[in-house]
Amino acid sequence: MRIVDAHHHFWDPAVNDHPWLREEPMIPFRYGDYSAIRRRFMPEDYDAVSRGWNVVASVTMEGEWTPSDPTGEAEWMQRLADETGRPAAHVAQAWLNSPDLEAVLKTYDRLPIVRSVRHKPRSNPSPGGEPGGMTDDAFRDGFRRLAGHGLMFDLQTPWWHLGEAIDLAALAPDTPIILNHAGLPADRSVEGLAGWRAALADFAALPNSYVKISGLGLAGTPWRIEDNIDIIRACIDLFGPDRAMFASNFPVDGLCGAFDTIFAGFDRATRGDAPAARAALFHDTAARLYGLSTQTPIITTREIEK
Repeated sequence: MRIVDAHHHFWDPAVNDHPWLREEPMIPFRYGDYSAIRRRFMPEDYDAVSRGWNVVASVTMEGEWTPSDPTGEAEWMQRLADETGRPAAHVAQAWLNSPDLEAVLKTYDRLPIVRSVRHKPRSNPSPGGEPGGMTDDAFRDGFRRLAGHGLMFDLQTPWWHLGEAIDLAALAPDTPIILNHAGLPADRSVEGLAGWRAALADFAALPNSYVKISGLGLAGTPWRIEDNIDIIRACIDLFGPDRAMFASNFPVDGLCGAFDTIFAGFDRATRGDAPAARAALFHDTAARLYGLSTQTPIITTREIEK
């Protein structure tokens, strides 16, 4: 099976400034202790964890590089792509409410691998409370600007803020909004899953909405298909295979399970689906959305060594 991994990271915190991977104390994190990933994760490391899977291209996600240098990570990632052929595309950091946003976006105009941007909007820790960051005027104005630069928007927000995303989408209905990590359904209670599914259904009704089926780990619990199959199937049912894609979220999700465990779970969850639907979920949707040419497989570090 040909795979486009639609969401993972490359980083080297010994060289580059990712505050959350370098500074003490560590920040509160949804998977708990993340000390195991505060280390270099580069193409050769990705090859090692993905051994046995036919990953023909991948999309890297911004890794919270220091905000004082908003374009630094994307420029570094472009150099890496020029040298190694990877990543095939990158989702760059962009603070939509920043006064220098236009200058940042103009920098991305000259970086071919940048296809989308991410800014995690301010959110509440649980349902209810005040509106989140997607309602801020500066954030909304920044979102409008993306279309003028041919950029998409990768959205990471808890599902209880998806109503705000629907309102945001109306400002630029032709800008694809790609929901990261299935809307973060961490509460697996009956009530939590019902709220998540209802919010996801409303968001999926937008024709310019997409979903990444990734980041499904639970704190303190190994990744198991039994815990995640209902989440996977709901995403596919609501968005359809042409607007849903699988992703590893490595190395972050390595805190919960092996690459092999996660992709074997995706395989098992879709084994009864039509071949075209499976091809879309594992490869075609991400390749089309991020504008990837995957006719020539990437050269892995293992092949170079041979």
